Amino acid sequence: MRKMNAILKQGRKLVEDNTLLKILQSEISHEISNPRFQNVETGSLGDFKVDWDSPVNRDVVLKRRFDSGEEVVVSALLRQEPIKEEDVLAFPREALAKVCIKKPGISSVMLFDCQVFETKRGNSDFDIERARFIRSLVSPPRSSRYGEEEFYRSLDYKLQDAMKEYIRSKGFSEGLTNFLLCHLNKKEQDQYVNWLRKLESTMSNSLKP
Repeated sequence: MRKMNAILKQGRKLVEDNTLLKILQSEISHEISNPRFQNVETGSLGDFKVDWDSPVNRDVVLKRRFDSGEEVVVSALLRQEPIKEEDVLAFPREALAKVCIKKPGISSVMLFDCQVFETKRGNSDFDIERARFIRSLVSPPRSSRYGEEEFYRSLDYKLQDAMKEYIRSKGFSEGLTNFLLCHLNKKEQDQYVNWLRKLESTMSNSLKP
């Protein structure tokens, strides 16, 4: 109990001395004056368009529609765990992306769960982690009899490579994966700065007489 009281007393002293406020202001200044992703390949949307990108949410949704009526939807967000690499990388987090491909006139879709990662500073690639065949978007999602992971992992390596090239042919190529890594990591940094500013504002108001 005495230890807890000492901690609380020290915390109150930091607030009263404006120490915490100064630390927050210093952190905000550092983040703004040192943008981490200014010298990396930003990538390109290609023929995709942004369908969803709320500044308060972690994900981004992109859509592409072909003249044939075929639709490709990409939903992506950052992986929670930071990258543990000895090499110096531009992006601290990898991305997880769902690539959904729907043919015109057919209710079923193919859904690919992909991991997007940095290959060298500013460039990227992706691996398919699993593939699913969803019979209909209007009924509850149900995988085919092949299951989720087995459908892809049980394929011959050449077929796995062919499936990866198939996704690339739909626009999920290096330009787009570069865009996802850069955009999502920048978005996380912006959200962090905004959170610091809100905390700074709350603390400044609480210190007013």
